[in-house]
Amino acid sequence: ILDAQSSLPKAKSPFKVSSTCAPRILFQNVSFAYPGTTKQVLSNISFTIDSGEKLALVGVNGAGKTTLVKLLCRIYDPTEGQILVDGRDLRELDIDSWLHALGVLFQDYSSYKFKVAESIALGRTDVPLDMDRVKWAAQGSEAAEFINEWEDGYEQMLGKQFDKGIDPSKGQLQKLALARALYRNAAILVLDEPTASVDAESEAKIFARLEALPKDKTVILISHRFSTVRTADKILVLKDGTVHEIGSHVELMEKDGTYAKLFKLQAKGYFPDL
Repeated sequence: ILDAQSSLPKAKSPFKVSSTCAPRILFQNVSFAYPGTTKQVLSNISFTIDSGEKLALVGVNGAGKTTLVKLLCRIYDPTEGQILVDGRDLRELDIDSWLHALGVLFQDYSSYKFKVAESIALGRTDVPLDMDRVKWAAQGSEAAEFINEWEDGYEQMLGKQFDKGIDPSKGQLQKLALARALYRNAAILVLDEPTASVDAESEAKIFARLEALPKDKTVILISHRFSTVRTADKILVLKDGTVHEIGSHVELMEKDGTYAKLFKLQAKGYFPDL
């Protein structure tokens, strides 16, 4: 496995990107079908993510949200069209520098049986462990609250198969995974349902901190909870693999289309008379 070569072609003269300042990203007429299939998961997708923008991707299951992120991470190349990074085709970029600029938390994240600080610091293994950054990331993900209650704090061993080890709850594991993504301090932070197992109070605090990230950091959020996406700079609604609607929360509510319908549907759970 370690010796396996990527099936994606490498650029002859690759261009390196900054790992600290988010570039402008343009999806230009992008279509995609998974290898070995003919059905297009994405069809003629076009939109822009400006540097430092907070973008939310919404849509029903199977709309193509996670697939779009996989293309951005260059796990696959588009079947048609281009993804441009500061005007350069993603395929022309140095893949290592591009991955260095990304911090991604998918729904099926991994958990690691190390000490807490080491588990969080796995978010950036190319530099020595920075304890101040570990604690900052834990605060940002709301993990610090339960870490400080553990007997050994940031030295707590994870995994009951080890001496004095503990097995965190599912919600605690997700907060640790989010802390790992924040610790990475990437230019582009991609979060796919990052608070699915998190309580409502912690979720509100987490998203408040994400909104407060520096303006040179881009955040791409996938969520089915519309209460968490309404503050995004831009909301992109995918439907059947196409860009169905795009705009701010206010603009999409005024349009009274698919987004407004889904938002009101969720809101009725809290306000039945809406």
